[in-house]
Parts: sequence; structure tokens; C-alpha cells
Amino acid sequence: MSMNNTDELPLCPVETTLHFIGSKWKVLILRDLLANEPLRFKELQKSIGSISQKMLTEKLREMEAAGLVNRKVYAEVPPRVEYSLTSLGRTLEPVLEAMWTWGESYKVSVEADCAQF
Repeated sequence: MSMNNTDELPLCPVETTLHFIGSKWKVLILRDLLANEPLRFKELQKSIGSISQKMLTEKLREMEAAGLVNRKVYAEVPPRVEYSLTSLGRTLEPVLEAMWTWGESYKVSVEADCAQF
């Protein structure tokens, strides 16, 4: 689904957001591009860790089609491709910051619960 096809989007805004960033791989791609753009394919793959080449390619293509990621190809030998966030992709930064904050709070609460025993 492209970003121009709003008739196909879910009615619920949370579901719409999840449609575009609902996989763990997409969130990790966003995290890395927010921190270190632009990145080359292998840099992204190394940073994410356990993602396969096929899965990374698939998720980057989906995010590019949704207007979240730019793919820039340089006319060099060997070819060089860099990925960065579009202005629309950058608007997801507060979403990831909220996820970071919640994750940190959760870890603190779990550690506090474990310390009681």
C-alpha cells in the first residue's frame, strides 16, 4: 500500500501507524537511520544484527514505497547505495522516542521488582 492510497488505510490511527512501522525490523531501521543517516545497506545490516539480506531489502523497499525512506544510488563502480529518512520518515522520531522511554521505564520497574526478592 502506498502512502497515496488513503482509502485502503485502517480507520484507527494506531493501526495505520502499525501498518507502516509494525514490524520489529522497520522500527530498528528507523532507529538506526534516525541516529546515523545516511547509511549503506551493509552498515544497516551490521547495525541491526540478525536481519537477513532478503528481509532488509524487503523492509527497505516497503518503507521506500511508503515514502519513509530515500534510496540514493551513486553512479560509481562498484555501485554505492545510501539510505536516509524522508521528511515524512523523520516525523516518526517522537514515536520511537516514546518507545525508548517506555522501554527504559519498564526495565527500571522490572529491576526494582527483582530487587525486592
